[in-house]
Amino acid sequence: MTQATPRPPGTPCWVSLMVHGLDATQEFYNALFGWEFVPGPQHLGPYVRALLGGKEVAGIGQLPPDRHLRIAWTPYLATKDADETAEAIRSCGGTVAVGPLDAGEAGRLAICSDPAGAVFGIWQAEAHHGTAAAGPPGTPVWNELLTYETSGTGKFYRTVFGFDVEPVISADHDYATLYVAGTPVASLHGVGNALPRDRGPHWMTYFEVADTDAAARLVLELGGQVLRPPRDGTAGRLALAADPEGAVFTLVRSAKR
Repeated sequence: MTQATPRPPGTPCWVSLMVHGLDATQEFYNALFGWEFVPGPQHLGPYVRALLGGKEVAGIGQLPPDRHLRIAWTPYLATKDADETAEAIRSCGGTVAVGPLDAGEAGRLAICSDPAGAVFGIWQAEAHHGTAAAGPPGTPVWNELLTYETSGTGKFYRTVFGFDVEPVISADHDYATLYVAGTPVASLHGVGNALPRDRGPHWMTYFEVADTDAAARLVLELGGQVLRPPRDGTAGRLALAADPEGAVFTLVRSAKR
């Protein structure tokens, strides 16, 4: 198993999904992305790590039967001190819903939300540094926050994580890129009232695919949904999809490919 290297604070370092049907979800993502699975830390219940070519790319856990939370992919942002970052999140108007708590010897985590309600995790790495592959088909390659507006939201993430926030100057789009040490690591997209009423502000994970159209067809065959058909965008060819339990994600064949 290939280990990831430590990430600078603020960098998205992992994506995780909590579902009710762990076995069925593994079957879906195995067929869609070719993931294989190994047991991970069981601190919050049954949990597996997804591998692609022997490299860790994501995590999937099982919710207790009585927990009816929104099923969603959650990005984790790296931190050197989960407790200190959790306190900063609270002091800046965010919420810490779970933790900070230890995930065995892997590290320390908390599940949080920003002032607008978008959920994300923080990860203080010990033995486990996070995603060990990003770029090949089947790996997470980008995270974008869909929110009401980017100005106040950007201030929150800049204050807590030290991001440089670079807005796109446009009369038509409210968009900003988050940078860590000069490297773009995530984006903010203000869409105002165009946010889905049933989701509100939320983080979106992009997974690389070799062929967006074929991947979208496969999602349907596997019992998922295609919420927005394949289309060409500045990042590449994109489609918005959901797995059988409703976790939404973006398929992308990046423009660089």
